[in-house]
Amino acid sequence: MTTITQTDERSLIPEKTPGFDLLSPLRRWVNEIQVCDRRVAHLCCRLIPCCCPFERDLKLLGHTFHIPALCKLNPLYDELVGLRFRSLSYLSNDCGEDVTKYIC
Repeated sequence: MTTITQTDERSLIPEKTPGFDLLSPLRRWVNEIQVCDRRVAHLCCRLIPCCCPFERDLKLLGHTFHIPALCKLNPLYDELVGLRFRSLSYLSNDCGEDVTKYIC
């Protein structure tokens, strides 16, 4: 007769090893940027795209090839998207501007 034992689910998940993150100071710096100037907010909204500019469909010899979005490979992607969102929020809420021109 075989007994079935229940394993702890946490043992199946590999533990992250603590290491040194070279981009941590840069991530922290971008996250700490306070958007409190209209010109800076407009600049951030213009420079940081709302969608990945690399994603596209290529048609070649009757076949369609899809190139996926590569922006998630950027190690600062989440921080830059957060900065763009803070800029849009500042322009919309504090300055009362219409931000639809910056939304895809």
